[in-house]
Amino acid sequence: MGIFDKFQKLAETRQALEQKDSAFFSVVMEEVVSPTEVVVNGRSMLLAGGNNYLGLTFHPECIRAACRAIRREGTGTTGSRVANGTFSGHVALEQELSDFLGRKKTIVFSTGYVANLAMLSTLVGHGEVILLDADCHASIYDGARMGGADVIRFRHNDMEDLEKRLRRLEKRKTNVLIVVEGLYSMLGDRAPLADIAALKHRYGAYLLIDEAHSLGVLGETGRGLAEEAGVEHSVDFIVGTFSKSLGAIGGFCTSDHPEIDLVRYGSRAYVFTASSSPSTIASTRMALKVLRSQPELRHRLWNHAHLLYRRLKDSGFSLGPAPGPIIAINCQDSEKTAAIWKGLLDRGIYVNMVLPPATPEGTALLRLSLSASHTREQIEKIGDAFVSLKQIIL
Repeated sequence: MGIFDKFQKLAETRQALEQKDSAFFSVVMEEVVSPTEVVVNGRSMLLAGGNNYLGLTFHPECIRAACRAIRREGTGTTGSRVANGTFSGHVALEQELSDFLGRKKTIVFSTGYVANLAMLSTLVGHGEVILLDADCHASIYDGARMGGADVIRFRHNDMEDLEKRLRRLEKRKTNVLIVVEGLYSMLGDRAPLADIAALKHRYGAYLLIDEAHSLGVLGETGRGLAEEAGVEHSVDFIVGTFSKSLGAIGGFCTSDHPEIDLVRYGSRAYVFTASSSPSTIASTRMALKVLRSQPELRHRLWNHAHLLYRRLKDSGFSLGPAPGPIIAINCQDSEKTAAIWKGLLDRGIYVNMVLPPATPEGTALLRLSLSASHTREQIEKIGDAFVSLKQIIL
């Protein structure tokens, strides 16, 4: 058996998709014109699959902050946070995130993926339990498996199943960490966080929420689902990323448990990963200021979300459970999904095509992610394009 033989099924799946439409594997963003416009294979495209919720990747203040930092401190840190990679900007960003989220301690990581790897592989160990929602992100699964804890899934957003598993775990008399997300990235649905928080208290568990897609999007001030649900005091750990609403790359975990600082020295993912470049930290700090000072961006994003969701719903498309910046369209099967995706591309619109096994329950999805930088005309263009292709799934 050769080392690549294990990929045979994957190769067959890719080959089948290439035969239907080779364009999927040749999409290259040759030029990024704005948060909502790109050039793909020489053609101008309306970008509706970028997770750039507040449109801050081109915010002039963020760009200026990044340029100042790169001139002052260079292109990179060339070391981990523990070795030589903690700069003053890293410390300042941690303090600013703690202030924004109302927490005592924050750790900044190089990516959101690393944040989950570091926290979940370090916080919970042998003999302890991670109880996670079945639809959690791959980084959560990977971090949970790395730490040696027992990993138990509960059915997505099913509170009866969660309580059943918590009840069974009572007799083990060990630490249990419940892990959920704010907005789930595939369907855009929320965790029932108030109910989860109540169960956490009832059974003496800990609670970690990944606010990757909900930071800057949910809550009165944009702090996420915990703020929206009114249960911030019940959440022990909040993990997030800078690669969505904050328009950069990086991640963090924040908590009121002062012992969280020990993760800096106990986590291999933190100790052995080079820290974020000064320019990235600088643009993120500025983006956080913009998020806090310009709530109109969040309001504009939600206006777009309600407008497009209503248009697609009224047109008969099968959508995720509620309006939001992530709008998922169930196109029944992979072949029809690929046909609609190609039809959108031909009409100058790029969206995400997500096929099994990466999707919940084996469905084939087209996934839209909207931005405050979209115009109403662009939102209407997206809706028109979908309606013109509706006959494919009838």
